[in-house]
Amino acid sequence: MKLITSAGQVPVLTAQPGRTNQVPSDAEHAALRKAAGDLETAFLTEMLMSAGFGKARATYGGGAGEDQFASLLVRAQAEQMTRAGGIGLAESFFNALLEAENDTPIRAGSD
Repeated sequence: MKLITSAGQVPVLTAQPGRTNQVPSDAEHAALRKAAGDLETAFLTEMLMSAGFGKARATYGGGAGEDQFASLLVRAQAEQMTRAGGIGLAESFFNALLEAENDTPIRAGSD
């Protein structure tokens, strides 16, 4: 499988012909880890927004500018949460991506 990324988008894995049941290279492992982290960050961003983070305050708010940049702040907070260990979704996503890559079950802590 090949990781395709574009600025500001979630990475997508595409199948490469002739690659079945091979051990992923270090570069592929790193790409899968990054994709898993990006997925957890996207999930955390949505959960934080649903919980009300990034909403403008009624008093002493930043006006229209605050509304424009609130999503960027929440995204940055979610990225920091993921870098600090997150909520464990990245590891689950990584294992699922590895399993999809190898077509074999992967157990936690086996890398």
